[in-house]
Amino acid sequence: MIAVACDHGGYVLKKEILKHLEERGLEYKDFGCDSEEAVDYPIYARKVTSAITSGECERGILICGTGIGISIAANKVKGIRAALCTDCFTAEATRQHNDANILALGGRVVGPGLALKIVDTFLDTPFSNAERHKRRIELIEQD
Repeated sequence: MIAVACDHGGYVLKKEILKHLEERGLEYKDFGCDSEEAVDYPIYARKVTSAITSGECERGILICGTGIGISIAANKVKGIRAALCTDCFTAEATRQHNDANILALGGRVVGPGLALKIVDTFLDTPFSNAERHKRRIELIEQD
């Protein structure tokens, strides 16, 4: 199950991503927002992080205008590793090396064609389970 949310700056891209997930037959939960009317991205970051930390969803996709603010808000939550990706290489590397559980995208930065490729790369790439990467994640997760 994939948790998806955005602020007003990511609304148009979120609609494209949801359509793409449906076409792939992937289950998701849409946590808003539902228009281009201005909203505060930390609210939507919290909804997705809560769904992941509770076990309701395995991974998440968050979108705001640049992807920066919503990823910062998500990364404040213990157990969350949100990665802002602007290309397929970073999406693949963050899954392999960081076992990132949230993909952050900038709706005003990445066009829909590239964004859907980034989404696919993020969702289809497994964690490497390499010892050095597990060790680094443990260090990240320390209080």
